[in-house]
Amino acid sequence: MPDLNSLSSRGMLHESWTSQVDDYAIVCGWILKGDALLVGDAAGGLNTFEGKSGKDMWKKKEVHEGGLLAMSIHPEGHIFATAGQDGNVKIWKAKEGEQRKIIELGKGWVEHLAWSPDGTLLAVAFLRRVFVFHEDGKEHWHSDEHQSTVSAIAWSSSNELATACYGQVTFFDVVSGQVNQKLKWKGSLISMALSPDGDIVACGSQDNSVHFWRRSTNQDSEMTGYQVKPSQLAFDQAGKVLATGGSEVVTVWSFQGDGPEGTIPGQLFLHTVPISALSFSHHGMLLASGARDGSVYVWFLQNDGNGNPVGGAFMEDFIGTIAWKPDDSALAAVNAKGVINVWDFKLRTKTSSKGFG
Repeated sequence: MPDLNSLSSRGMLHESWTSQVDDYAIVCGWILKGDALLVGDAAGGLNTFEGKSGKDMWKKKEVHEGGLLAMSIHPEGHIFATAGQDGNVKIWKAKEGEQRKIIELGKGWVEHLAWSPDGTLLAVAFLRRVFVFHEDGKEHWHSDEHQSTVSAIAWSSSNELATACYGQVTFFDVVSGQVNQKLKWKGSLISMALSPDGDIVACGSQDNSVHFWRRSTNQDSEMTGYQVKPSQLAFDQAGKVLATGGSEVVTVWSFQGDGPEGTIPGQLFLHTVPISALSFSHHGMLLASGARDGSVYVWFLQNDGNGNPVGGAFMEDFIGTIAWKPDDSALAAVNAKGVINVWDFKLRTKTSSKGFG
């Protein structure tokens, strides 16, 4: 078990429970409407813990030969999908941990999975193509080959899927199979986030910049000056702001009014090494950030992108994923040593007060 002294928390984060898995914990998420936490590790292990106590519920080892690469939880939390280096996608029952369906795509890595907002379809990026499957594993549609390996996928609606690869973002109508829109830019796109209304597309680029487009106007802009590749991008639930990694500072761009063009972004200073994870709460303007040294902070943001810290903790190693409980009453994080930590989050009345203690 990890050293509990290293997990001391401050502010509105209150220690709830901690546990350990066998390998590098790369992803976590809440299942069964927040009653349980699911953790996937690099060796292909799946571990499920009771949400309030951290008690073991079920575990599986080496579910993908060569290792686990991606996991996506159904919006209702009763099933989830995993993928790995073996070229397979597996759909599981969340409560029992039973395999429901295996989809064999072939030789190659499967690194990106995403359930549609209504949960009826599962998108899978495999090499230069994207496949869409029904919940029962039956294929619904697949794209033609992209010009390079698909680097990111995201649903703009339950019928429209966005893909990113070298030089462009493409929006597909998965009902008709038609291309709705192509947004071109000469560069290698490595990450992507869509605003909740699907109009704003933000992509992190290999050249340490963030490029974004407004679909409704075809306007595009570039945000430069990042120290490393900005792989972490997150919009709040209302689409007011975009939080980005790319350095030890969380940079937050406001899309209010005429922004972000010609405006100064908010900058959140506390981490001392580059950001490795970002996650907005399901309600309100709370942002959780994690870094490569294991530091975790929660920030209360304003519409202009500025904000104040309201809680913090330390987990000693690279933070892989941060996940808010569906009702935002708790926050989970996992790290490279296989440590899982869950904190209760208790919001005070005056959330905009400076600092935390």
